[in-house]
Amino acid sequence: MKKIDFKNTEVAFHYKKNAELKQAYQLFKLLSYPSLVNLGSVVAPIIVNCGGKFLIKNTLYKQFVGGETREECLNIIQTLAKYNVGSILDYSVEGEQSEESFDQCKKEIIDNILFSKDKDFIPFCVFKPTGMIRFSLLEKVSANVALNHQEKEEWERGKKRIFEVCQAAYDHQQPIFIDAEESWIQKAIDDIADECMNTFNQQQCIVWNTYQLYRTDRLEFLAKSIQKAKDHRYYLGSKLVRGAYMEKERERAAKMGYPSPIHPNKQATDKAYNEALTLCVENIDKVSLCAGTHNEESSQHLVDLIDKYQLNKNDKRIYFSQLLGMSDHISFNLAKEGYNVVKYVPYGPVKSVLPYLIRRAQENTSVKGQTGRELSLITQELNRRKQKVN
Repeated sequence: MKKIDFKNTEVAFHYKKNAELKQAYQLFKLLSYPSLVNLGSVVAPIIVNCGGKFLIKNTLYKQFVGGETREECLNIIQTLAKYNVGSILDYSVEGEQSEESFDQCKKEIIDNILFSKDKDFIPFCVFKPTGMIRFSLLEKVSANVALNHQEKEEWERGKKRIFEVCQAAYDHQQPIFIDAEESWIQKAIDDIADECMNTFNQQQCIVWNTYQLYRTDRLEFLAKSIQKAKDHRYYLGSKLVRGAYMEKERERAAKMGYPSPIHPNKQATDKAYNEALTLCVENIDKVSLCAGTHNEESSQHLVDLIDKYQLNKNDKRIYFSQLLGMSDHISFNLAKEGYNVVKYVPYGPVKSVLPYLIRRAQENTSVKGQTGRELSLITQELNRRKQKVN
């Protein structure tokens, strides 16, 4: 079995200069203080609204975002490509509500498809369903609440936007991820994803759904999704993640008095995630897999599965994925060994991307060991470079 050296910081940070590494160290050091992050989440919008966006742009934004436009992202995309790490352009504008903004989002994603279609180093596009359909409407549909006439028309317009995006992905043979969101709107998203996969994945995997394995029901749902794809003779695209809304999910469940949909601990989530990886590889003839994970053990588990089933390292049905600015020790060490790796490269205006940035800051604070791990790896590499000079 091939063992990946995830502690090789020379490979992990080769693309970063000393000054960039030191700046990253200072940022993650700040993120290690929860009270500071909580204060920042309140103060940051005020700073941006008062004309201080340069402060955000030179700290959180610089670490986790590629640029304000897709063209501004090209520099980091080309840098990653030099190390065989691909990119996924992620239009990270959130919280919009108007039909005009939903239409603009649809246009932006289709433009991303056109921009990416001939670039091997941008193998996927992605969108959030709430970028094209109102959150509360997705909630109603997921709960099987009867819609009035106006809402039915709005729902059809929203579905039409998503189908137009998936049609463009199909026409240009550019695979696209449908991101997962909160559990109480996910059923409507899953239903749309299933319909799109049945429509566009008859010959190959173009549309991918996302499965959040911190949910207690997702492993079973993944198995049913695989069986449905087999029954209807289409290919299943499965992006596996642990999940991004843990605190919100548990708080809502407690407030509304229903069982938490989230596994009770990290061990249960890790077990479900690794079992999902195994399930996908066991069905690789009908399933394409993207392992979105910042976990070394899960990454190694997938490497072992590739070896066990005698698949090629660069089998185009299997990708590893991490976020820009995080877990470079996983991304670059896997890429160096010849595996398919992509980074999510978020972009958008500073003010519009702020909710995404705040979530990244809170994630690094709340996920046990995340910030400490980044700090430790950066320190190790800075020390290595210092010793090399001396």
